[in-house]
Amino acid sequence: MRTLCASTLIGEFFVIGFAGLVAMKQDGLTAGTVWVVCGVGMALCVLLCGMLGRPGALAVGWALQIVLVVSGYWVGTMYFLGVVFAALWWASIHFGRKIDAARAGHSAQVA
Repeated sequence: MRTLCASTLIGEFFVIGFAGLVAMKQDGLTAGTVWVVCGVGMALCVLLCGMLGRPGALAVGWALQIVLVVSGYWVGTMYFLGVVFAALWWASIHFGRKIDAARAGHSAQVA
């Protein structure tokens, strides 16, 4: 599960960075504000990659997905991309758990 979730988070890292570039062109948003918000989001993606085995990491990941969808208020495309990445996050967790269970079952049969 960690590999699939980490892959999704790295994809989000780049999407947040590119969304920051788009948001800089919006009226009413300063470059400093945009890059502080995007920097925090990007750092959170990288930190979550290393913390996926810890309790609460998946909940923080879900919170990040919600923030991505809400960021569509400032960058319209992020409504769509936020929903896409939320679906990828769900799929990473769902199918990752199935893969982990299958691996555990296979390891038990071999041992």
